[in-house]
Amino acid sequence: MFRVFECVLTQHDLFVVGLAAAIWIVGSLAFFLALARAQECRWERRASWLAIGGFAGGLGVWATHFVAMLAYDGVLPIGYAFFPTLISAAAAILGFWTALRLLGQASAARCALAGIIAACSVGVMHFIGMAAIRAQAHISYDWNAVAISLALAMSLFATAFYIFGHLMGGRRFFPAVSASVLAVCALHFTSMSATTLKFDPTLAAVHATTGREWLIGAIVASTMVVVILTAAATLIDRYLTDLKGFAGATLEGILIVRDHKIVEGNERFAEWMNSSPSDLVGLDPESLLAAQDGRPIIEERHKAVEAVRRGGDAEQLFEVGVHEIEYRGRLSQVLAVRDLTETKAAQRQIEHLARHDGLTGLPNRTLLQERLEHALALSKRTGEPLALLALDLDRFKAINDIFGHGEGDRILERVAFMLKRCVRGADTVARMGGDEFVILQVGSAQPDGARVLAHRILEIFREEMNPAMDPTAVGISIGVAVFPQDGADAAALHHAADIALYRAKTSGRGVAAFFDAQMDLEARQRRQLESDLRHAITRNQLYLVYQPLVTTVDGKVSGYEALLRWTHPDRGEVPPDEFIPIAEDTGAILPIGDWVLRRACREAALWVEPLTLAVNISAVQFQVATLEETVTSALMDAGLAPDRLELEITETALMKDRDQTIRVLHALKERGVRVVMDDFGTGYSSLSNLQSFPFDKIKIDRSFIQTMEDDEAARSIIRAIVGIGKSLALPVVAEGVETDTQRRMVQEEGCPQAQGFFYGFPGAGPASSAQLSASQANSGLIAGRVASHAGP
Repeated sequence: MFRVFECVLTQHDLFVVGLAAAIWIVGSLAFFLALARAQECRWERRASWLAIGGFAGGLGVWATHFVAMLAYDGVLPIGYAFFPTLISAAAAILGFWTALRLLGQASAARCALAGIIAACSVGVMHFIGMAAIRAQAHISYDWNAVAISLALAMSLFATAFYIFGHLMGGRRFFPAVSASVLAVCALHFTSMSATTLKFDPTLAAVHATTGREWLIGAIVASTMVVVILTAAATLIDRYLTDLKGFAGATLEGILIVRDHKIVEGNERFAEWMNSSPSDLVGLDPESLLAAQDGRPIIEERHKAVEAVRRGGDAEQLFEVGVHEIEYRGRLSQVLAVRDLTETKAAQRQIEHLARHDGLTGLPNRTLLQERLEHALALSKRTGEPLALLALDLDRFKAINDIFGHGEGDRILERVAFMLKRCVRGADTVARMGGDEFVILQVGSAQPDGARVLAHRILEIFREEMNPAMDPTAVGISIGVAVFPQDGADAAALHHAADIALYRAKTSGRGVAAFFDAQMDLEARQRRQLESDLRHAITRNQLYLVYQPLVTTVDGKVSGYEALLRWTHPDRGEVPPDEFIPIAEDTGAILPIGDWVLRRACREAALWVEPLTLAVNISAVQFQVATLEETVTSALMDAGLAPDRLELEITETALMKDRDQTIRVLHALKERGVRVVMDDFGTGYSSLSNLQSFPFDKIKIDRSFIQTMEDDEAARSIIRAIVGIGKSLALPVVAEGVETDTQRRMVQEEGCPQAQGFFYGFPGAGPASSAQLSASQANSGLIAGRVASHAGP
């Protein structure tokens, strides 16, 4: 170690030694900059930067060695052979390039291998350079010291590579450069201290190299220029490549324009133009893009304009923003181009979905309202009438539930297609939601135009929607309102069409109904009745009457049926066939039915005779899961025996949710409650219903009883029903017996029980125990008074 310091301090020009160290510091920095750039760039450019790094590192370390050799100030004059010196430089460059090629992912093993190769290349370069020395002496080496210096250089180079590969950012350069400088200095000066020049007078004399200072300066200057240019090229390439990559990575097209000529363009814009960036240079941007307003694009400074490609797809739309910048020292314009094609398409799609039905593609409520408002404004100016048709599909809900929503969607699409075939181009067919459609008819004489259109729609449905041929076929009901007589604005016209539609559906469906004033009055009365009915219980307007059920043999009363009545404060007595359907449609039947059941059970529990009580249960009540608990609770609260209660249901209840209804009926029957099938012979009457559930009684609908005197078919039906009852051991009750002839005929046909005005009108029902006690008390009081007045 002391020999090394002595060699450096006493046998070298320290200024030149420092100059040599500075060369390698700069060279090492350029070497690692090139290595960093090789690691950053793409694979096709990596080989070039590895070669540049090898050249910078090899040339730098060779210049360091040569200048350090020139710094040697020994006793003997020294000269240098040209070709060996040149070969030493090539060896250094080749060695550093090989080290970089083997470095790879900077693992510990690869860093060690690269360090060995780098150190060996410096050693080979050093000794080739020593072989280029021309002096009147023999050169000998201390190979042990050389081996130590070589091992030290290998370790330092491996450390430099490892540090550079595992640290991030700029902080990795200082330790890596420091380690490499130490490696070169350790190898060079240790090898120099291990070198001995032994004077040999027999050799030819060598004269000292002339112009040593000039030679050092030339080597330093040329090497520094090469190394600095390499470092600068690395930085410039990095930033230029990054800027170009940044410009290419943007989703926008970028053009630099000067004097209406393109001087630069990025890949994105060239791709849109089906060209390459180099082919764009020199073109006028106006030859590629045309503003939609016709003005020159370049003149629209600081303002975004929409443009299309000249000679291209008309649907391809661009947004162009123009700004001024300084580019390459001259004022230029930069065009930022954004492709709006997909954005505009998505915007159009969103606007379409906002105003059209997603399933059928028909206008929706929003677009219909806009067109209706426009048509009304035009009609008010011209006096031309228009019509609004409200349409509703019949049987759609049942088909949708049975066949599924997918089939329901297919039906709606088919209906939409059929309706569009029925209208003219000026008319609007809209879907309001669900199975509701509306047609706005304009430009036709009204109401004849609407009548013809409604007839056309009904005809096409009868032809193409035949339930006998297609189980998924639906019908249609139509309500028509005409402007101006049926409504002065859009809301009134919609309201009138809805009322007419309601009339069409209640008139048997599959028909068209036109709005009139009477419909409006009836609709208003119905809505008022609905409102009043919801408060009828709390206002004590509902009450029960009881109609007797008798045996036909002796005419004795066997039970009573509870019937609901409503006394309206303004309308008086409202018929049950008027308010019961309203209660079922609005859901008010649920609290009303619960009230009827509890009230009837409490009153029946007080009757003196244990007669049966019949209570009607609506099909709507069976849709509530708590019906079983409601009936049980009513019986327990009233203290009425379950076998005295008869629940009368129609077959409609069995149609809506058959399994659920039968389960509830079985549960009630197990509790002792009796179940009666009411209105048998009408609607969906089926023997399978009698078979699926063991009813306790069958009641023949009153329509057959009232016509049996004159209609032999009705009497035959009664005879058949009685026969079914006998075969199933079910008592049959004849409802609606009003004359003695009907009584006799019912008795002749074998009906064991009957009910009707002939046997008694609905009234207060049988006497209760409390009434009987009061009556007996009053009778005793009267008898006592009579006895006291008679006296002895």
